[in-house]
Amino acid sequence: MQKHRKMGVDYGDKRIGIAFTDPLNIICSPYEVYKNVGKEDALRHLDKLIKDFDVDEVAIGLPLNMDGSEGERAILHRQFGEDLANLSGVKVHFIDERLTSAEAEEMLIESGMRREKRKEVIDKIAAQIILQSFMNNRKGD
Repeated sequence: MQKHRKMGVDYGDKRIGIAFTDPLNIICSPYEVYKNVGKEDALRHLDKLIKDFDVDEVAIGLPLNMDGSEGERAILHRQFGEDLANLSGVKVHFIDERLTSAEAEEMLIESGMRREKRKEVIDKIAAQIILQSFMNNRKGD
């Protein structure tokens, strides 16, 4: 039986990290870092990926303040996620991303990756961590 894939998104003003599960929803893998040139363009790109990869749910990182409250950035991410849900028709979930970039950076440093290369891939690794967190939280469902 074919399952729908899940997509993870690390949304940023300049770059958007994107990750997907495999068709069986077992493995989360980084896919790409998309250059963000504007909200409408980004929404169209993600909508195309959702259709191309048969995605039925998207996990978007939500940048909460360290005390757990939502600030201006979180509001922007929620609006982007709602716009994506309206455009694509998929369910969008928001995942606490407070430490994902730091975790991604640490993983890349431990792997011995050079600083210049880390900047190119950190966003898609953060998207993978967001997606993995979402999938782990679902295990009890």
